[in-house]
Amino acid sequence: MNSALHATMTESLSTRVVRLLAERKQTLALAESCTGGYIAHRVTNVPGASAIFSTGLVTYSNEAKQRLLGVSGETLARHGAVSEPVAREMAEGARRAGQADYAIAVTGIAGPGGGTPEKPVGTVFIALASPTETRAWRRFNPGERLAFKQATSDQALGELLALLEAENKSEK
Repeated sequence: MNSALHATMTESLSTRVVRLLAERKQTLALAESCTGGYIAHRVTNVPGASAIFSTGLVTYSNEAKQRLLGVSGETLARHGAVSEPVAREMAEGARRAGQADYAIAVTGIAGPGGGTPEKPVGTVFIALASPTETRAWRRFNPGERLAFKQATSDQALGELLALLEAENKSEK
């Protein structure tokens, strides 16, 4: 069984992520746009999160993405705020700003408006910056806003959990 899926059945993803990071004495920063702090909410609901949670930035506007995370104006102009390159720059900027070991960034279109044929409502880009690399994924989570936030946060925390578990296995 997939470890991330198993975690959701026995304990929350956020609890598992917090526990693994605490065991490793590592930290997490977040840069959220379309989830508006929902991932930070889930992480900070876990007792002991203060040991691992460095920074949570809700950068809804392009100006905030640039000022707080260092996202390039050229990247925003060329690809748009909802794009893989922007998600990557957001994650790297959050990791840097929070002086954290890992950072998650999300940028997307929660709806009900704002979608385009190329990027319909429900489109989201998730990025994960680690000490060695930055990865990014495009996901599609159509539905009402809260369901979008829940699905996006599950995917983001699931990707971090999978990476941490893979790193734990390779270290043994």
